[in-house]
Amino acid sequence: MLLKFTKMHGLGNDFVVFDAISQSVNLSPAQFQFIADRHFGIGCDQILLVERATRLDADFRYRIFNADGGEVEQCGNGARCFVRFVHDKALSPKTEIRVETASGIIVPRLEPNGQVTVNMGVPRFELTEVPFIAEKRALTYLLGLEGKLAEVSVLSMGNPHAVQLVEDVDGAAVAVEGPQIESHPSFPARVNAGFMQVLDRGRIKLRVYERGAGETLACGTGACAAVVAGIMRGLLDDEVRVTTRGGELIIRWEGEGHPVRMTGPAVTVFEGEINL
Repeated sequence: MLLKFTKMHGLGNDFVVFDAISQSVNLSPAQFQFIADRHFGIGCDQILLVERATRLDADFRYRIFNADGGEVEQCGNGARCFVRFVHDKALSPKTEIRVETASGIIVPRLEPNGQVTVNMGVPRFELTEVPFIAEKRALTYLLGLEGKLAEVSVLSMGNPHAVQLVEDVDGAAVAVEGPQIESHPSFPARVNAGFMQVLDRGRIKLRVYERGAGETLACGTGACAAVVAGIMRGLLDDEVRVTTRGGELIIRWEGEGHPVRMTGPAVTVFEGEINL
């Protein structure tokens, strides 16, 4: 099976994108793992599929598969690449599209300056919607890790996130604590673990250990979740510049009940064909 693909990235969070409209893409978890492998395959954090919409209020369907072969609900950096791909491939003349995901509709928009803004939807805090096991909803929760308690904010941006404050994000124990939080028994569907350093009310630094992918250079939904958590705790204003290891995102949120808007780059690296 010979498939055409495009390699893209959003702040170093990299993707292999398949147009599943003009070609048939029916891959197994093992094939997704092979594609994502940086030594034996193409190499990426996630594989993205561009498909025809299955509902009338959407232009396209967007599916995301992690490097471990598992399908997930949402990916913010991927959403920006999605609209860039659709525009560059002339699959739609629109600069703003409605995209169906496993967690609902998102609306990415290609800006005149080449940046992409995505309406990421309304954050969810109800425990069953994350999902997260706790007695009742709270501002923060304590997670028992090996040798410490981690205080985290928990929410869903279409996928689950646990965000903790750290004094120095560069020295944070992401490689140690990230896997413990990701697979913590309080998260039945696993979770993305965010490590946030607040610089001032309009700036944070962030690292994210992503569910099924490990630490990535940037995480769009993780940036959204971190800013929401910081605003909920009274630490941040409603527009925040998020510095990741791959670059910067602008996140805007007006408060509970409102959608989060994310602005950042989406870049095409190269195109090719792979025989699976």
